[in-house]
Amino acid sequence: MVTFLVSLILLIFGYIFYGKFVEKVFGPEDKRVAPAIRKADGVDYIAMPTWKVFMIQFLNIAGTGPIFGAIMGMWFGPSAYLWIVLGCIFAGATHDYLSGMISIRKGGIGLPDIVGQYLGKSMRKVMLCFAVLLLVLVGAVFVSAPASLINNMIVAEGGFDNMLLWICVIFAYYVIATMLPVDKIIGKIYPVFAVSLIFMALALMVVLFMKWPTLPEVWDGLDNMGPQIGIANPEPVFPALFITIACGAISGFHATQSPLMARCMKSEKLGRPVFYGSMITEGIVALIWATVSSWFFYAEGWREVCSPDVIAQYMGQSEKTITQFFAAPKVVMTVCEGWLGLAGGILAILGVVAAPITSGDTALRSGRLIVADAMHVDQKPILKRLMVSAPLFAAAIAILVWQMDNPDSFNTIWKYFGWANQTLSVFTLWAITVYLALKRKFYIITLIPAIFMTSVCAIFLCVSKDTLGMSAEYGYAIGVVVAIICTVNFFVWHSRKFVTELRTNKYGERIR
Repeated sequence: MVTFLVSLILLIFGYIFYGKFVEKVFGPEDKRVAPAIRKADGVDYIAMPTWKVFMIQFLNIAGTGPIFGAIMGMWFGPSAYLWIVLGCIFAGATHDYLSGMISIRKGGIGLPDIVGQYLGKSMRKVMLCFAVLLLVLVGAVFVSAPASLINNMIVAEGGFDNMLLWICVIFAYYVIATMLPVDKIIGKIYPVFAVSLIFMALALMVVLFMKWPTLPEVWDGLDNMGPQIGIANPEPVFPALFITIACGAISGFHATQSPLMARCMKSEKLGRPVFYGSMITEGIVALIWATVSSWFFYAEGWREVCSPDVIAQYMGQSEKTITQFFAAPKVVMTVCEGWLGLAGGILAILGVVAAPITSGDTALRSGRLIVADAMHVDQKPILKRLMVSAPLFAAAIAILVWQMDNPDSFNTIWKYFGWANQTLSVFTLWAITVYLALKRKFYIITLIPAIFMTSVCAIFLCVSKDTLGMSAEYGYAIGVVVAIICTVNFFVWHSRKFVTELRTNKYGERIR
């Protein structure tokens, strides 16, 4: 618990001090007319109160990531704390703030346009396909996860088992939320969901402080602790941990969501509380769930909250069965009901259910806006919105059908989602670094995270058993080489730019 307390304090200090530093590096200008006012269209560009913009941004980026990701990340042990804290402060919140601020500075443009402007037109096309694919994947994953939670909760209370019904209900909501103006549904119900999610996190944190359990601390070792709880996780801590815990540390998905709120903010000065602050808040949620799951796994908290029948059912079973017993949705259900009682458990679970739903709908909405911007399709007429959205809905449904035919596919999909998600953050970080370099700003704050995440994604692609499955020696070497190549290319570009500036006068004319 000492690690948890110190980590919590560090996240708060990170917002106060490092967040202020990152804000100073970018240099927001309050006198600029925000896109929400300058380009108001009554659909996507709508100025909203700051507190509401914060709530929407927080729920957009949260999803099941800081909950399910933190639980699955704690399979590796207390090393998860280091990644949540350091990743959130120096990578994730910085990534979210700067991508959001570049969007608002450039009139609310989406991520592919940001990448295209600073990494080239070819990279824009790659990013367009990559981002849309990821957003559709998020829309599908964040249908099945909350549907499973709702269905399990109803079955536990003696209700009927009908997973398909809840999938249809949630997806129908996604269609409506994607099509209607941002202030009609999203702007009205998100604050309610946010209260549930925040209540859940605070309630669990209070119980943690009351119990003050003895848990593994970071100084006890950073090795993979999965085998201690019966999960012989074959993936190495590096890089698998950094892929598993994405939304609680750094997530490329967030850069697709920030432009949504960049189109609703009244001023650039609001960027730090909205973008940097929402990421720190998400980090705190991830920290709480990591600690809860540490108690559940390593302090055998499951013996306290599980019934004797459930314990007898799973103990002594195969590794696959134990992995299902420690699966994220089951941990959420068991802990919330066991710690907070029926009423508190329902409200807490509502927060957990609301989080992925509020990311799924805005994921598909972001996909619509990205495709519409690329094809130059006006989004005021609802028929044109439907024309752009229909292929996205069809692709999400196809993934859902595959998931239903493969009940054990969630963990596999999560790994691919995690890798795609983090790879998206790599593109975003390099684009931001180029932007800062062009503006003669302190680009080191994103260069270091860009190099690190490049190596993480390259190594994971090489060594993961679900991808290329290379030996560790080759995989790590390739990852390091890829990161070095990207870094060298950046500095070569930067040196050429510097030489060009020296040879150009103030009128833009070449000096021989």
